[in-house]
Amino acid sequence: QVQLVESGGGSVQAGGSLRLSCAAFGYTYNIYCMGWFRQAPGKEREGVATINSDGITTYTDSVKGRFTISQDNAKNTLYLQMNSLKPEDTAMYYCAVDPFSFGAYSDYVPNYWGQGTQVTVSS
Repeated sequence: QVQLVESGGGSVQAGGSLRLSCAAFGYTYNIYCMGWFRQAPGKEREGVATINSDGITTYTDSVKGRFTISQDNAKNTLYLQMNSLKPEDTAMYYCAVDPFSFGAYSDYVPNYWGQGTQVTVSS
C-alpha cells in the first residue's frame, strides 16, 4: 500500500521560506512522477510543481523562480523549497505520485495522495 506523508508546513511572513517534505512508503514502480499540488479555501486545486523519474521538472508560472522541487531517491523523499513566499501561496499543500508522468498544468489526477500540510503566509 502506497503511503505519502507530508511535513514542513507552517506559518511565515511574506518573503520568508519553507521547505516541504513528502516521504513515500510502499511505492514500488521504477517509473514515476511526483508532484506538489495546493488548494486554497474556496479555490480549485492547482498543480504547483512536478518531477519525474528522469528528473524532468515542471512548475506553474506563479512559482517559477521562487519554488524548487527536488527528490532524494535514497530516502524516497520529495521536497519543495519555497522562497520569497507571498500571501497568495497560502494553501493546503499535497504531494502525489503516479506511474504516469504528469506536469504542473496537467489535468491528470495522480492515483496516490498524501494528507496535506498547511502553509500560511501573512503580509
